[in-house]
This record gives sequence, C-alpha cells and structure tokens, in this order.
Amino acid sequence: MEKAKVYFTKDISSNGLKRIYEVLQRDLKGKVAVKISTGEPGGHHFLNPNLIKDLVNQLNGTIVECCTAYRGKRFDVESHYQAIKDHGFMDIAPCDIMDEEGEMEIPITAGKHLQGKNIVGTHLQNYDSMLMLSHFKGHAMGGFGGALKNMSIGVASRNGKAWIHSVGVTKDPDEMWHHVGDQDGFLESMAEACLGVVNFFGKENMAYINVANNLSIDCDCDNNPHAPEMQDIGIFASLDPVALDQCCYDQIMNSNDLGKASLVHRMLEKHAIHLVEEAENLGLGTRDYEMISID
Repeated sequence: MEKAKVYFTKDISSNGLKRIYEVLQRDLKGKVAVKISTGEPGGHHFLNPNLIKDLVNQLNGTIVECCTAYRGKRFDVESHYQAIKDHGFMDIAPCDIMDEEGEMEIPITAGKHLQGKNIVGTHLQNYDSMLMLSHFKGHAMGGFGGALKNMSIGVASRNGKAWIHSVGVTKDPDEMWHHVGDQDGFLESMAEACLGVVNFFGKENMAYINVANNLSIDCDCDNNPHAPEMQDIGIFASLDPVALDQCCYDQIMNSNDLGKASLVHRMLEKHAIHLVEEAENLGLGTRDYEMISID
C-alpha cells in the first residue's frame, strides 16, 4: 500500500480549517453529517463553534451526535440537546442526536469481539456522507481521542457505546462498567466499530480532520478536564483515518514540548496506539504516511 497523505497547517482558524478540507479534494455529496463531540457541560475544550461554523455551512452539513453511555448531562436526549444549545452549536448549524428515535445494527465484516454488529442511531441512515471532525486530545479510557474514537464510540448509540466498551458483552450502559477490564479488547472493539461505519458510508463518502488544540489528557466527555500542558499544534486532515491518528500520535510523541509528558504517559499507559494498529489490521487504512504542510 502506498503512503497515505496527511495534510497539516498551524493555522487553527476558520480559514485554516476550510483550506485544509479543500486540499483533501473530497466532495462530500448528498446530505452531509459532521460528527463532532459537543462536549460534556462543565468542560470547555470542545471545538469552538466559531472555528467550525464556516466549514459546516460550506458543506451544508448537519452536526450529529449520540447520547452518552455514562449518566452525565448528555445521557438523555432532552439534556443532550440542551448541552448542544448551551455550547453554541445550534447557533451555527442544524443539529441531530442520531439515536433520539432509536437505534439500529449495521454489519461489521471482520474482527473478533462485536459479533459482526455495530449499534448506531437510526438517523445515521438519513445521511449520504460524513466528515469526521475531531478534537484530538487525551482520553481517560482510550489514551487519546481522534478520528477513530469519534467514528466508533462517537457514532455508536448509547447502547452501542456500552457494546463497544464491554467488548461485546452487554448493551446495558449501567452493566457495562462491570466489563471494562480488557483494554486491548476495548481498543480492538473500537476499530471494529469503525469498520462498520466506513462500510456503511463507503470510503469515498468520508473525510477526516483532527484539530490538535487544547491538548488536555482528558476527553471532551469529562466535565472537569485537566488543563492542557502542551501548546496547540495545528490541524491535520486525511482521507485515511488510520494515517491521520498515527500522525497526530507521532507529533505528540516526537514533540520537543516538555508539557507533553502527562499526555505521553496517558497514551502509553492505555496502550492507545493499539487502536491504530488494529484499524490497520482490519483494512481501514495504513500507518505509513507522508505529512504535507500547507502553510
């Protein structure tokens, strides 16, 4: 497989985001879903609505989310919509909680944990293409969150999240916490869920952008995230989610920023790179990439 192209700009701005998307030369057709994390109330590191507004509108996109598997302020539909509104996303584009009217199964054609099924919101079938617009940062369970986590846990319904976290043991969000000890199995399950989403849309109908700013060791799902210790890096984009997350991981691991220590520790402690390894094994992309600066 030839090297994947990962584009990079230091320009974390609305114009920088639009420019890096245009460099991808991917025309997302039909009704476009823009998958972001809308952020748990109390946290404040999620992508700024003013940063993403122009690109979302350029795509005539709908911001999509699903309810959480933990009992926070986005666990139920009404509270989640309130969070989306309070965080400013309803002011910039249409917003859709994809599992508000139920869930459905989509097939997974490889892997060993999820029994051939990913569980997503029924509204997923309303979209023709998807931009995976992710805030790259640390994560308490996965080690880091980027395109692959956004596509797996992020696109899964509330019960689907439990299915992934429990490595295919239960769909019950409360019961899942009794089945979260298999870290590599969890990472492999996320990769399997990604395969289901890519197969659903088709590779030609997806694009991926990671914004590496507010680099906390904690995810936007945390209502009291640790303050970032690293400086912002920039925006990365690719048509290959495996290459994209590998590149972002490498940029942090190889950084000269002394503030990286906590985030590096979090990623190593959780064996985070195994998600990328398994995604490559499942044919979602390649870890062999060329990084191309557009500045």
